[in-house]
Amino acid sequence: MATRSANRIPVLVIYDIPHDGTRNKVADCCLDYGLDRIQYSAFSGELSRTHQEELMMKIKRRVGKRGAKVYIVTISADDWARRLVLEQGESDGRAS
Repeated sequence: MATRSANRIPVLVIYDIPHDGTRNKVADCCLDYGLDRIQYSAFSGELSRTHQEELMMKIKRRVGKRGAKVYIVTISADDWARRLVLEQGESDGRAS
């Protein structure tokens, strides 16, 4: 029997949403699914395919008819393991 973590796939969620309130609601959705903020409008983490679809449905409801571009991009576990990351100092996720 497969473990729960075996069904989880590395993902990036990135979006461009002009409306502040809507953008904040989408960020809250991502946080609710346990994703980590890596930039102001970008999150990473691991989600099952079912949770990816659920998250996108919730985001669609939050966005409504407002303008938005939202991507949930899956990444192979091997590619995720080979990613290069630089994290140093303090960062609040906003560009300075």
